[in-house]
Amino acid sequence: MEKWAGSAIDCTMKVTKHLVDKPWGRTDIPAEFGTTSGRRVGEIWYSAKTEAPLPILVKWLFTSERLSIQVHPNDAQARARGMPSGKEECCYVVDAEPGAVIGIGTKRPLSSEELYAASLSGEIEALMDWKKVSAGDYFYIPAGTVHAIGAGVSLIEVQQYADITYRLYDYGRDRPLHLDDGVSVSFAKPYTDARSGRADLSSQLVEGPHFQLWYVSDINEVQALPPSGNIWITPLSGQVDTDGEVAAKGDCIVTSGNAKIIFSHDAKALVAF
Repeated sequence: MEKWAGSAIDCTMKVTKHLVDKPWGRTDIPAEFGTTSGRRVGEIWYSAKTEAPLPILVKWLFTSERLSIQVHPNDAQARARGMPSGKEECCYVVDAEPGAVIGIGTKRPLSSEELYAASLSGEIEALMDWKKVSAGDYFYIPAGTVHAIGAGVSLIEVQQYADITYRLYDYGRDRPLHLDDGVSVSFAKPYTDARSGRADLSSQLVEGPHFQLWYVSDINEVQALPPSGNIWITPLSGQVDTDGEVAAKGDCIVTSGNAKIIFSHDAKALVAF
């Protein structure tokens, strides 16, 4: 039986998939995510009904075009605007077409005035630091980091549970920009965060202020797994059995640290808490 208390889940459950159409999404997302009937799916959110939002949101992203150049506020900035929290995230690349890129940070530091003007004129596209990516790359995106995901990328985002994005530039698409808010929370400078690189199996990718993230083939590889509170398990291959609830690629399972968790011999997963 599912039970919800506050912003925690005190049972083991597969979290509900929510498919989100995007202009930059894809019509050919993998079959593990279900039939999409020609929809241009860009994101799949995994969320549950709780009295308050869960602190972590897991999403898959599938891109056929570049996402907007964007930025997220920190907690204090978001709350000053009436939002419950800001947004920091880690992107783990599951698959990438040859030549695929992610833009993180700018090639040189930009003042607020320069960032505003470059966003308005479109020059920001050339000022972004576009990094070639392949499967296994990961990047932690602190609040205030100017960033964009390129075309031909499938990735998993683990993030604070917040839907707050300020678009600085959108390649002429017919969507509103948020230049004043976006520029005011941006640190337009080269990206140097150490929580990035290529993921090694059985290793911690992120130890941050909002969550930890591990890439493992067995739950025992996660050090200091919390005995209480929730953990999020997102399989990349194989199966993960948690108190009899079986999850595979395309699923996300939320459970507690004292649950019985068994990885199949070929399983690999991201574990967040």
